[in-house]
Amino acid sequence: MGILAKIFTWWDGATIGTALYSARKGVLVGEDEQGNRYYRSKDGARRWVIYNGPNDASRVSPEWHGWLHGTFEGEPDSYLPPKRNFELPQSANLTGTDAAYKPSGALDKGGRRQASTGDYEAWSPDAA
Repeated sequence: MGILAKIFTWWDGATIGTALYSARKGVLVGEDEQGNRYYRSKDGARRWVIYNGPNDASRVSPEWHGWLHGTFEGEPDSYLPPKRNFELPQSANLTGTDAAYKPSGALDKGGRRQASTGDYEAWSPDAA
């Protein structure tokens, strides 16, 4: 990414101002499995995340989400049990992308749906 894009855009990562603020006034608390870095102010009043990639709140894991909103004080490792082998890794919300779930009746898949079974009768004001 070019220097001008880094100065003026916020949707593709932290701007230079945010990076400088984080380096000057922030204390690095930790990093998640996606490479997002979590900071707090030196007085502990503010908490924020610097995304490793596009700014998308669904990329914040539930553990760190609790920390960001002040639900927990320490790092997630200090208050959560260890991950179990059946737990899947955190993934971003795919709604609005090509990888989003589209059932068979969706317009993007041709818009055809199964025929009704005949158990539905539409309401009519004259029938009452």
